[in-house]
Amino acid sequence: MKKVFFGLLLLINVETLAANQGSDFIAMRQAFQSGDAVRLANYAKRLQGNVLEPYAAYYQLRLQLGNPDTDISRIKDFLSYYKDSLLSDTMRGQWLKTLGKKQEWELFAAEYSALVNKDDELTCYSLQQRLSVNDDDALKEARLLWFNGKTLPKNCTSLFNELVTAKLLSTDDVWLRLRLAFEAGEIETVKRINRYLPNYQELNEKALNAVSNSPLSYLNRYRDKIETRADREIILFAMLQLLHNNLDQAYAYWLEIHEQFSQADRSYFMGQLASKAAKKLDPRALDWFIEAANIDKLSPLSDTQLSWKTRAALRAEDWTTVLESIEAMSVPEQKVAAWLYWKARALKVQGNTIESDAILTSLSTEHHFYGLLAREDLDILANEPINSYKVEAEQVSLVQQMPGIQRALALYKLNLRIEAIREWTWAIREFNDKQLLAAAEIARLNGIYDRAINIADKTLKEHDFNLRYPAPHRESLGKILKKRELDEALVYGLIRQESRFIDNAKSTAGAMGLMQLMPTTAKWVAKKLGMSNYRQATATEVDINLILGTYYLKHVLTLLDNQPLLASAAYNAGPRRAQQWRDLKPLEGAIYAETIPFSETRDYVKKVMSNSVYYARTLGHQTKTLKERLGIISPKIR
Repeated sequence: MKKVFFGLLLLINVETLAANQGSDFIAMRQAFQSGDAVRLANYAKRLQGNVLEPYAAYYQLRLQLGNPDTDISRIKDFLSYYKDSLLSDTMRGQWLKTLGKKQEWELFAAEYSALVNKDDELTCYSLQQRLSVNDDDALKEARLLWFNGKTLPKNCTSLFNELVTAKLLSTDDVWLRLRLAFEAGEIETVKRINRYLPNYQELNEKALNAVSNSPLSYLNRYRDKIETRADREIILFAMLQLLHNNLDQAYAYWLEIHEQFSQADRSYFMGQLASKAAKKLDPRALDWFIEAANIDKLSPLSDTQLSWKTRAALRAEDWTTVLESIEAMSVPEQKVAAWLYWKARALKVQGNTIESDAILTSLSTEHHFYGLLAREDLDILANEPINSYKVEAEQVSLVQQMPGIQRALALYKLNLRIEAIREWTWAIREFNDKQLLAAAEIARLNGIYDRAINIADKTLKEHDFNLRYPAPHRESLGKILKKRELDEALVYGLIRQESRFIDNAKSTAGAMGLMQLMPTTAKWVAKKLGMSNYRQATATEVDINLILGTYYLKHVLTLLDNQPLLASAAYNAGPRRAQQWRDLKPLEGAIYAETIPFSETRDYVKKVMSNSVYYARTLGHQTKTLKERLGIISPKIR
């Protein structure tokens, strides 16, 4: 068979990427996406010798993949020639899916071990292949895959059928997964799982649809017609839906019907009720968690529920329950930085200073929200000098010559950010700290600040905080901040979290620019500032975006007692919510941050606030501790 020749991959500087070759690449990519092999081949010829030439070979081969007459030797040649590249791994993954569909297991097994990026579809094919050679562990692993509420690829179904045949999937296992899918709101997944129940136990799909449309109407009609387990499960599903809509209404309804359920079912619902209450910062949550445990001690809370029980205990300053809840979590969950920190705090309240300080000492070496809090609890000065490693020019040059890095830079230049990030992520996956910092410096030099931050954040021992916390547009921003009387470190901390300094960033919700302003907010601010010529298209221009964003930040700061923590919460989730999340009593800022109901906002404010500490230090400001910045959150007005 004739072997394909891909040509030499030339290492060229990205700046030499000719404009016409850039447009040729875009046209070639479009030809691939539309399946036009002839047009693709024409453009591929024009890219010979270009840093992105491997994509031409990849696109051409991908179009042929799966055809009955596909030359396997061409695929193997590609995998060999571009060995250890992202494109090679992606090609192998696509080929393996083709082999899996055809059940060509011998060839699948030979190639699967070399694959790096796996997904659920490939995992299920791999388990099928192992079953074909009587691997005893394959069914055990398939059983572990069963216990989740998400939608799995269709090729996983045969594995689950094998579990049934081998009598490794009990009816209780099916009910457990049904509840996970109910909790996730995955009704179509529920319907697929339902087929694994015995015929006489199956859920009525019309009833499922009725609950999805109107849980209260269904409850009113069928609350007194609970005879089978299927009836109970559908009523519980309706209660979960009602709980999502109206906590008080759901609780009142539960009190009327709970006696028709078993202890395990009652404990389950009370755990769900308590978790929802904790997310709403309802002070009844702790009592409901206790009730759930007392009803049936054999029905433990999940890690997610225990995390909300811990947060409810923090707001109640019930340190005994904080400690008990954390220690009831799974071992991996207990090792999460948040729970290590709050466990240390709970231990200290109880007088166990030795164990508390040991945990804090370990955390204090880490550079994040809890690492800063741990350092301050140990009285380690926040403004002490940061030891920052500066990568050598030679190392930067070596990394820049790597083909994957060059492809990433070329793709960025063509504004193909997703492809560029994939190339970059692959290229640095096994880098040591010095190589990571070299890659981060390359990103910074090319104005790709999001990659510089992302890569510099990965170092374990050698750190460059100027790469982790870059400060572009400082001259422009400085003039604006002076007028607004805003803290430069806070603003940079917020921008770093909002957009990673991507000028034209746009979120799925429509937020725009460096400071990620929603169109309505930007328009409102522009009107306040008297911008008569304002158009939405100008909102992503750096200077305009900074003017609009800093005005809005100053607005929410003024609105919320000039507390940066509240302002950052308001910037992300809105001033009304930030107000609602206050307590009826003064609340430690760190506890306010930890108990924010929205996971996105909770993570956001912790990062903005810790960012501001590091920015103050790298920008040479007189720094405040993180706890000083978090402050004490004053009570909300009843």
